[in-house]
Amino acid sequence: MGKIFYIMGKSSSGKDTVYNRLLSEKELCLKRIVLYTTRPIRAMETNGKEYFFVTERELFRLQEEKKVMECRTYHTICGDWHYFTVKDNQIDLKTSSYITIGTIASYLKMKEFYKEEQLVPIYIDVDDGVRLERALIREKNQEKPQYAEVCRRFLADSEDFMEEKLKSAGIYRRFLNEDLEICIKEINIYIREKLERDDNNYI
Repeated sequence: MGKIFYIMGKSSSGKDTVYNRLLSEKELCLKRIVLYTTRPIRAMETNGKEYFFVTERELFRLQEEKKVMECRTYHTICGDWHYFTVKDNQIDLKTSSYITIGTIASYLKMKEFYKEEQLVPIYIDVDDGVRLERALIREKNQEKPQYAEVCRRFLADSEDFMEEKLKSAGIYRRFLNEDLEICIKEINIYIREKLERDDNNYI
């Protein structure tokens, strides 16, 4: 039986970079779960790769069809942006293991659909000062920088990832992303251990 490795962390902690690097590790054989979002596509993004970019009307239709597994809404400076996971035949734990990105709330919601041992949280941790610096640099490269949104998201993270919420969700293991290569190596080892342990139990 496969697993879903669930990457979490505050904004600009390097989640996307870690996610893409782990996907490129062929020996891990992890498949991506592409989330859906109603936020505008950013420069250098491709529809269907980073996300499926859809309208709110499409989200409502999927909800009515009971295909939305979890949905989180961010009240941004530019309006409400929704991110959600859809039952669209991407996931088959009988044959594969997967990796995706989410929040504590979405992780807990996914637990309603999968057994606890099938979901493996991977929490990326970074110093707040480093995160803010990274966020500003990334936003500066956008066609229309939204610095107010960067500040809103940065402050919201303090609430979304409170220590109490992490503990309540059973998230104790952290991977410090001060040095990307070291962080990737540690997570790689962790994933291998989880997959090998699962294989041994199956045998």
